[in-house]
Amino acid sequence: MPQLIIRGITVEQVKTISKLLVQELATLCDCGTDNFTLEIMNSTFVFDGEEVPGYPFIEVKWFDRGGDIQDEFANIITKQVHSLGIPEVEVAFHTFRESDYYLNGKSFA
Repeated sequence: MPQLIIRGITVEQVKTISKLLVQELATLCDCGTDNFTLEIMNSTFVFDGEEVPGYPFIEVKWFDRGGDIQDEFANIITKQVHSLGIPEVEVAFHTFRESDYYLNGKSFA
């Protein structure tokens, strides 16, 4: 935790930025790099009857860390994606409540 669900960016592109991305995010969140999951979704995008390249979109699932940390988290992701030569990326956050999140049947609350 946090989990990044990535669409519209190839596995090879994510591999290129994954180490530095996770290191920067872990430093920001004051946690270990092993707390992060990067999942690249293999999606097919269609527009106007044609298959088209996907738009870069990253969903972050995590516990609330406050607005300042969230803003910087999004900035780090954006900077790393831009380093791939991708000019635009959207980042959306889904926040879990600790009382609704379980590990091996035990609530985080």
